[in-house]
Amino acid sequence: MILQNWWYTTLLGSNEPPQPPLHGDIRADILIIGAGAAGLAAALRLIESGKKIVVLERNICGGSTTGKSAGFLTPDSEMELAQLKRRFGADGARDLWDVPVKGIEIITSTILKHHIECDLLTQDSLFLGRGRAGWRAVQEEARARKEFGLPYQLYAKDQLGSVLGSKEYSGAVRYANTHAMDALRYAQGVKRVLINHGVEVHESSDVVKLRGHTAYTNLGSVSAEEIIFCADKLKPDLSKYSRNVYYVQTFLAISEPLSDNELQSLFPESPLQCWDDKLDYTYFRLTGDRRLLVGGETFWSSFAEKDTTTPNIIQSIIEDLKSKFPCIRKVEFIQYWPGRIDFTRDLLPTVVRDPDAQWIHYVLGCVGLPWATFCGDFVARHVLGDDTDQKYYKYFRADRKFLVPLRFEKVLGKRFVFTVNNAWAKYYQVDRQ
Repeated sequence: MILQNWWYTTLLGSNEPPQPPLHGDIRADILIIGAGAAGLAAALRLIESGKKIVVLERNICGGSTTGKSAGFLTPDSEMELAQLKRRFGADGARDLWDVPVKGIEIITSTILKHHIECDLLTQDSLFLGRGRAGWRAVQEEARARKEFGLPYQLYAKDQLGSVLGSKEYSGAVRYANTHAMDALRYAQGVKRVLINHGVEVHESSDVVKLRGHTAYTNLGSVSAEEIIFCADKLKPDLSKYSRNVYYVQTFLAISEPLSDNELQSLFPESPLQCWDDKLDYTYFRLTGDRRLLVGGETFWSSFAEKDTTTPNIIQSIIEDLKSKFPCIRKVEFIQYWPGRIDFTRDLLPTVVRDPDAQWIHYVLGCVGLPWATFCGDFVARHVLGDDTDQKYYKYFRADRKFLVPLRFEKVLGKRFVFTVNNAWAKYYQVDRQ
């Protein structure tokens, strides 16, 4: 395998040229910093507002976390519906489940409306259990879906062979109306839509300083009435809220195209997008050109302070998957790439308006493309004066409680505090107020 992001490979020969960096000092009504899923969703919401919109992106649009992702468009993102119900109760779980559902609707409707070519696929989701604990988790998820009136199909271990070419899982729950895509091509397609609607987009424009209403890059500045931060890996000197975010390392690999026999053996009925119940879970799906996309991490590498670029971790994940699926044992994986996903302590995003500078809005720590998309759209709507769903500011506030409080980071370290709080939020936390 070579170290290269497959999604960048798919951009070769595309008609989306890079936009020039910002040069000089300009003014705008609304400045959006960061052009991943959240920033692009914010910009899309604003294009009919009649305001002058400027977007600054340090890479290319979608070039950071968004463009390194697996492209899953499911409501699940780290926490399943049953886990949301345990933590927030039935009403809170419904509120939060609606977040990624609406995010998916925004993404898919944007793709269809603007004819964005990004390998959009409709694939059912399959949440897999491993061992006895995994079977309990799958059953809990099925019960939650039944309670909420959401369709599903539950598979016991001896039934899974009809849809999956492995005997190593203890059960699964399946549901429809989920999708997958090439998120980098989606981001570049949205960039074209924005430019066609008069939005000024500057790539390779890293914001290095913020003073009042003005954001500075190395070559220029933008002064705006409202500023929306949707950047990941936010530097402490740009925001006090950077301390609310850490990151996990994950790894992805892409295979050569599968043969008819390999594809039929892997997915006997139809292609599915799959993940298991473990904290350091493995996930996989099929692309439109019949390649197998595999991702995952190990517990020790996930929260490591330094990035790892060697293929050892993803190779071990691939070998483990091949041991579960004999039908892909001879499949070659050609490219792999690491990525850093921004997290908060409890796996929910942080979305705030700075109380000391109320023209500045932050969307941070969104895990999953649907969550990021909703949050970017949410903030943009509130910038325009739409206050219909104020409740999400309470769910996503920066000062919510955690098992290990923020003040202990100076003693225990940020990595340890995030690791413990992540596990607690996923499996034990109850916060129904």
